[in-house]
Amino acid sequence: MSNASPSSSLELSIGVPFSFEVYPPRNPELRDALHATILELAASGPDFISVTYGAGGSSRDATLECVKFILENTDVEPMAHLTCVAESYQGANELVRTFLDSGVRSFLALRGDPPQGTQEGEDFLGDLGSAAELTQLIHRVQAEREPFVFVEEPRWHAGATRLSQKREFVRIGVAAFPNGHPQSRSKTQDIDVLLAKEAAGANLAITQLFFHADDYLSFAQKAKEAGLRMPIIPGIMPVISPGRLRRMIEISGEDMPSDLEIALEIEPTVEGQREIGVEHAVNLARELMAGGAPGIHLYAFNQSGPVLDVLRRLEA
Repeated sequence: MSNASPSSSLELSIGVPFSFEVYPPRNPELRDALHATILELAASGPDFISVTYGAGGSSRDATLECVKFILENTDVEPMAHLTCVAESYQGANELVRTFLDSGVRSFLALRGDPPQGTQEGEDFLGDLGSAAELTQLIHRVQAEREPFVFVEEPRWHAGATRLSQKREFVRIGVAAFPNGHPQSRSKTQDIDVLLAKEAAGANLAITQLFFHADDYLSFAQKAKEAGLRMPIIPGIMPVISPGRLRRMIEISGEDMPSDLEIALEIEPTVEGQREIGVEHAVNLARELMAGGAPGIHLYAFNQSGPVLDVLRRLEA
């Protein structure tokens, strides 16, 4: 890494690890603004910054550019999203190798949503049919890249080495759905799928959006009782406008949180709406941490201000 984060004095501590999600710029003109946002987020001391991946690889190059920027300009670990949509086995293998060769050691393995114009049940996934299969592939590619390493053995003699099959750790996150995946038949099925992802090699789960602490706390407890060992990190977004709330509900399929909806709709000012969204996220995070959440993942929507405000209030 060539340049450290802008200022270590900006680092925040809320008692648990925290992380952020950003998405690649939709056009080159937005790249500089995203880079500035990433530097501001990195200065707060996150565990990692994840970068989303467009359906069918539509933002592949932009995602790779973004994770390289994080690697080269911050001390924060980037987490690259990957999906199964429209990927051949060979193509996915080459893609994973490209990210690994670039220095990425954290991934979020996702099945992916149907591309625009297609629906569930249609053949859009390609050779990999699930996030569990993608997780296995990432581990397999890493094993092929580093089948062994040389380990120093000074007890033998100066400069002595031996072969070891211990490879560099690869962190693989997967999605969790506290209120159920849209295609799931039951909460039990959602937990069974999460257990299957862990068995495939996942070591971290990040939730989709939810709006009430009990949604997460109940799901996490049931998953633990079912035998899940990996941490489930709750994902939170400061929803700072009625339009953003409607968009998030459309994407996630969650039920509309009527209390937040009404508060945002009746507030006439942008500043007031921002305050409502930030405070809602702060209160939600406090309940989650009090209930034992092992960390907080903040969906930044490519804006540093609201998520950093959430962290500052949690720190206070």
